Amino acid sequence: MMDDNGLDSAAAVDTPSNIHDLRPKMRLDGCVTKIDLYGAFVDIGVGRDALIHISKLKQGQVNRVSEVLSEGDQISVYVDKVEKESGRVSLTMIKPLDVTWGDLKRGNIYKGKITRLEPYGAFVDIGAERPGLVHVSELGEEFVRRPDELHSVGDDIAVRVLSFDRKKRRIDLTIADSDPDEESGEDEEETEEVASTAMEIALRRALEGADVPPGEGRRPQSRRPGTRGRGKRSQDDLLARTLRSRKS
Repeated sequence: MMDDNGLDSAAAVDTPSNIHDLRPKMRLDGCVTKIDLYGAFVDIGVGRDALIHISKLKQGQVNRVSEVLSEGDQISVYVDKVEKESGRVSLTMIKPLDVTWGDLKRGNIYKGKITRLEPYGAFVDIGAERPGLVHVSELGEEFVRRPDELHSVGDDIAVRVLSFDRKKRRIDLTIADSDPDEESGEDEEETEEVASTAMEIALRRALEGADVPPGEGRRPQSRRPGTRGRGKRSQDDLLARTLRSRKS
């Protein structure tokens, strides 16, 4: 739930004791101690007041700080910048982006909300500066004529980053097949299975003498009746014990 200044009233509030505890995007409670032409000073409990510049009071233009704040106001703010050497702390009342341009990477998976539907695709808010676009061709494996055949505005969906252009402020998305944790688990399981299969093949070939160079051959050995089956079973037992010891 957002308040009038766009702050998430349900978000956790931190209580730092000194400037070294502060981190960008940290949410704090404070008290306005002084109003100036260029901003407001706020006591956030770290030993010295921090500054909210007039441009950080809210979205849109603000002509006077007094239009938004007064001395003695109890407010919620976010840490914008921390200069520990000089002791300066800059605050903002505008909720920081969950996903910055620096956070974006191809293949990243985010959970977002559909904010707009157009004939050519769906716009999804992933917490970035602007919504990303899932083109209609990326909405499903089957042919989709219009996005509203599958989704509605307000739907929560998982999306994957295809590409992005910071200069054009564009983010291209596709529907994600699964959550990152689930996908990672599947990959690990598949890798382990492939590795086990490869080792099993190598061990079996070694036991059967398949790695003997061509032309050299093995010296024929006389066998007593019934010994071939026992030898094969012994190989299988040795292979099974080797694989079990590797997994453990």
